[in-house]
Amino acid sequence: MTDTAIVFMILAMVIIWGGLLASVAFLIRRPELKVWPEDAPPED
Repeated sequence: MTDTAIVFMILAMVIIWGGLLASVAFLIRRPELKVWPEDAPPED
C-alpha cells in the first residue's frame, strides 16, 4: 500500500470508530426519551 492509501485508511477508520464511540457515549448519557412524539407507537 502507498503512503496515501494508508493515510486515507487511517482517516476513514478514525471517522467510523469516532462516530461509533460518540453514538455510544450519547446513548449512555441519554438512554431513553422522557417525552415521546405524538405519532410514535406506544411502548411495550
